[in-house]
Amino acid sequence: MRINKEGYRIICFSGVFCLLLWWLIYHLLVNHANISVMWLSAVLLLLFWFFIVAFFREPRRVRIHDADLVFAPCDGRVVVTEVVSEDEYLRTEMLQISIFMSITNVHMNWVPVGGDVEYFKYHPGRFLVAWHPKSSTENERTTTVVRMDSGHRVLFRQIAGLIARRIVSYMKPGEHVEQNSVAGFIKFGSRVDVLVPKDSELLVEIGDPVVGSQTPIARLKSHVE
Repeated sequence: MRINKEGYRIICFSGVFCLLLWWLIYHLLVNHANISVMWLSAVLLLLFWFFIVAFFREPRRVRIHDADLVFAPCDGRVVVTEVVSEDEYLRTEMLQISIFMSITNVHMNWVPVGGDVEYFKYHPGRFLVAWHPKSSTENERTTTVVRMDSGHRVLFRQIAGLIARRIVSYMKPGEHVEQNSVAGFIKFGSRVDVLVPKDSELLVEIGDPVVGSQTPIARLKSHVE
């Protein structure tokens, strides 16, 4: 299992924290008398540390290229499929597909389409639960717009949730990105919105599980009007 570079520091700090906590339990609370408490605490702390390590796992996945398709930018479950008014940059009605990542999902993010990064912005904000309707506009988030060679523009947002407190994005305005290349990472539970032209064909329904960079979620029209 590969570990994403965003987890190196947290994994090291959490490992040191677990060791120090076990040392305190062993020397201050157990006092060498209750061996069962000592071993139970060791097992629980080790499981906690393994959970932290597993959270930053980086799966090996085949990179798929299909200019007609928009792929899921993350692992998770579809929670929203609706037409919305996008008022930040594109200022038009778009079909929004939102994917919620539970704390057990892989939290890497992938670029749903290939093209040039036309717009990128980081927004500080609140930490509402990720499935809250206002999380798309009020939570800490990033907004990225990719202009494809076909002329289509696709927007996606990384959104922090109640637990997630750090969004990492590798997107840079003017940069060319390949479809399903790594876009960033969100630490500890969150959501990603993808906004596509509203005449796109929706390929998923609310409640569907999706796999980042592997599951197509929409099909674009072959030309831009």
